[in-house]
Amino acid sequence: MTTVVSNHNNNTREAAMAAASDERAATDVLKSLSRHLNCLNDDNKSARRRALDAIKRESVDQSLSSAVLQEVFECLLKSLLKCLSDPTEACRDKTIQIITAFIRSVPKPEDTLPYVMPALAQRLGGKEILEPAEELRLALMEMLALVVEVCGRHLAPYLDDVMKVLQRTITDPFPEVKKESCKCTISFAKCVPDHFHLQAESLLKPLLQTVSHQHSQVRVSATQAIGALIQYSAGKNVDDVLSHLAQRLFDDSPRVRKAVTVVVGDWLLHLPDRYSYFHKLIPLLLSSLSDEIPEIRLLAEDLWKQIGAQWEKENEDDLKDKMDFQLPAPALYTSDSVRPGLGCRELVVRNLSKLLPAVSRDMGDWLVQTRVKTAQLLRVLLLHAEDHSTQHLQLLLTVIYHACADAEIDVRTQCLESAKLLGVFVSPEVYLKLLLPHVTDSTSCSSASPWAPLMVLAAVLRGSSREALRPHLLQIGETIAHPDVSQGSQQVLYLDQLLACVDAVLHVSQVDCDVISIQLLKVLVSVQSLSSQHEQHSKAVELVKCLCEIQSLTGVYELYRRHMADLLQWLFESHHTWTSYSIQKTQLEIIAVQSGPVVGEFLSAFLPLLKNCVEPSRDPEMRLQIFTMLSKLLLDANNTLDSQGRFSECVEMVLQDLLLPNLVWRSGRSAAAVRTAALSCLLALLHGATFPAEQVLSVEETLRTQLISALEEDSKLARLLACRSLHSLLKITAHQLNTDSLNKIYPELLKRVDDSSEDVRIEALRSLGTWFSSLGKNYDVHSCRPHLEFLFQQLLLYMDDPDGKVKDSVLDVLKVASKVDCDLLQQQTEAVREKQRNPDFCDKLLQHIQSL
Repeated sequence: MTTVVSNHNNNTREAAMAAASDERAATDVLKSLSRHLNCLNDDNKSARRRALDAIKRESVDQSLSSAVLQEVFECLLKSLLKCLSDPTEACRDKTIQIITAFIRSVPKPEDTLPYVMPALAQRLGGKEILEPAEELRLALMEMLALVVEVCGRHLAPYLDDVMKVLQRTITDPFPEVKKESCKCTISFAKCVPDHFHLQAESLLKPLLQTVSHQHSQVRVSATQAIGALIQYSAGKNVDDVLSHLAQRLFDDSPRVRKAVTVVVGDWLLHLPDRYSYFHKLIPLLLSSLSDEIPEIRLLAEDLWKQIGAQWEKENEDDLKDKMDFQLPAPALYTSDSVRPGLGCRELVVRNLSKLLPAVSRDMGDWLVQTRVKTAQLLRVLLLHAEDHSTQHLQLLLTVIYHACADAEIDVRTQCLESAKLLGVFVSPEVYLKLLLPHVTDSTSCSSASPWAPLMVLAAVLRGSSREALRPHLLQIGETIAHPDVSQGSQQVLYLDQLLACVDAVLHVSQVDCDVISIQLLKVLVSVQSLSSQHEQHSKAVELVKCLCEIQSLTGVYELYRRHMADLLQWLFESHHTWTSYSIQKTQLEIIAVQSGPVVGEFLSAFLPLLKNCVEPSRDPEMRLQIFTMLSKLLLDANNTLDSQGRFSECVEMVLQDLLLPNLVWRSGRSAAAVRTAALSCLLALLHGATFPAEQVLSVEETLRTQLISALEEDSKLARLLACRSLHSLLKITAHQLNTDSLNKIYPELLKRVDDSSEDVRIEALRSLGTWFSSLGKNYDVHSCRPHLEFLFQQLLLYMDDPDGKVKDSVLDVLKVASKVDCDLLQQQTEAVREKQRNPDFCDKLLQHIQSL
């Protein structure tokens, strides 16, 4: 006991001796500084500057003990603080350096707070800026930051002074001061959390003004300061800052977006009242999962995992069953993708009803960036909600419909990804019940984007599984093949989405599509009928081939063979309502042309349909298009109508019921165009090898009458077709026409040799050549000599025509005619030889006659 007392006494004496020594040292330093202190009041700024330099040199620059510095600082402080108001910038700068150095070096800086804090508050926290120099305001803020760092909780009594300074400096014109003020705010909040919340709200307005500053680093600092302010305040101002932080998620600077991500993640982890704000904070963090910068995405993913794990731990009892009996992950997740944790999924599920109305609202925002971010967020939410999205399906579909009509491609792309997720997580029985009525009604409503429901349907189908779709294929096929849908619009986007739906069904259901093969083919035929885009035609043809492949059919012809009867019946049901504007006539052409030889197997259904469509009472323009199609088929009859060798059985019906009634003259340009088209079909029919002479002879009189009438048509093409048809008629019935018929034909052909069109003249001459060749044994040359004489005279006149081609053709015709009655022709030729301008052609003809 005696030894302990003795040691204590020794320590006391040593401390007293050290204190006395420090006191003497401090006294000596102060004596040496007394002259310099007096100079601080000198009128000469250079003298004041030298005095400050000397004070610094002989105090803080010396290797003095901390106790000596403490005493010296306390003695000098009042004088130095007065120098903060020195009119010379250099003196104020040096003063700040000295005070800062003392604060950093003394052991008890908190003892100087009663003097330092009021001085800083006066200098920086007034209504007006007392310190005009930006660099010195920054130095003063750095001094305050140092005071906060070294004094910590001792600053609690000076809360008002600090807040006054920060309120003013956070909005300082100098960006560096703003940044330092934001950093100081964070430090001060952490130092005095029990007191900071009392006045934290006073810094909110300055920080919200600064968070949109043009310098990105200032925005970063302000964002971080807002994070600390909310974290250490009463938590009542979260709503006030959310919109500002959300705006910063669109910031061009990745550093700013990263700062927002960190702040929001920290709130979700540590904010005392975070459960009340989950539905407002979660969207901000989840938006960062789609950021274009990988670092930010990874940061957001890590924070989100922590938040989910923490929430899962805090609610372990509530989640016990789900943790013990977790369902297997959906097939969507492969080895390359990770399913969100249970806590993350539950957080989204429990807040989804509060999140979706905001998503719906923001999807219609006028800013493109907002709509894109919202679309990205919707996809992330659905990825977490999984099958729980079923109970919100009506609202989700409405949101996605509107997004699919967005002009921005990024919005549409993201929302289609969301629709695909609905197909993954929601049962087809549920989503089809809501989606298909919209598909059917989209064209009847006044929506500016009728393709949106189809676009969504295609995306949802792509997300569905083959097994889930199998029971609903017939319903899907019937819906998209319904005339109101498949023929609902000619808009390019609409037709694109029709093709997308077919493509989705084919790729998902594969061979199961056999049950709706006819419905899909109807859709593809309808798209080709409506579209004017080559790309769409090509895509539709490609899908027809795909439909064949998945059914293991040998080709497109085989597909049409399976469905031709149904397709023709489908068209026949509505043929009585067809007009020139109906797409059914185009559908008929596509079916007839693409089916190739198959159409020849269904003549009994195909030809009656044509007959009804070309009745003279029907729309002329529609008949014109039908005849154009028929002429194409007749020109390639062996590979179309006559592929089975049975078309000859129907030729008379085609002639009597389809063509001849439409050759009857009627007034009007449309009627004339129909007659021309009918003539084209007649010519194609007569050219084919499928029209036996016996059948032609049975209708020869009616046919001849109509063709002779057609030779008087105003249309050059009609007259040309009529000449060619007579030519074919004469060839088919060679040597079988009676004399009366032959003598009625040649005068009309002879008139056409004087036609205004050179082509018609040449064709008329060719027909006359065939006429001479057609004269058989039944044609009595002697009794018909007047006809021949008239014909020879007229032709010899044309052999002196100015047109060289006509003269050559006339010579060829007369050479043929020389075999009929060479004596008469020689006599007529010799009679006119001297009268012609150029007797060379007569000489050639006479030479030919003599050679006979």
